[in-house]
Amino acid sequence: MSRLTITQVSEKYGINANTVRYYERIGLLPPVPRQKNGNRYYDDGIQGWIEMIVCLRHSGVPVEALYDYAEMVRTGDSTLAARQALLEEQEQELVAQQASLQRSIDRLRHKISLYKSGAIKANKSYFEEYQIAAEIAADNKKKQELQDKDESF
Repeated sequence: MSRLTITQVSEKYGINANTVRYYERIGLLPPVPRQKNGNRYYDDGIQGWIEMIVCLRHSGVPVEALYDYAEMVRTGDSTLAARQALLEEQEQELVAQQASLQRSIDRLRHKISLYKSGAIKANKSYFEEYQIAAEIAADNKKKQELQDKDESF
């Protein structure tokens, strides 16, 4: 069984010691035991909680939702469906972010390849090349059509 200090936990998970204390203070972590000298020590169970929290925070889950998730975990199996729904919602958000990032990466790679090949034209703008203005106009038109359709009901 590994018992780490707050400094070791901070280093292991790449978070500030004050952040660990904050998570404890607001109830995201179960009570953290202390040594005789008053220093906290983090056993494997608490480290598991920290790992879960760090993972969810890195995926964009707000602290408020983490608190709700932690409470559901503590409540037990009656909250399994709600926990699953929270995680699936977060997964959908991450997949959308991933798709957006991939589009940006693809565009950058294309632009870099134009520079490398010498095919880049000095007077061709990013917006012209990717027809971004046309894409924005088309998106706005679709949104307006949906809004008009909703208003007609």
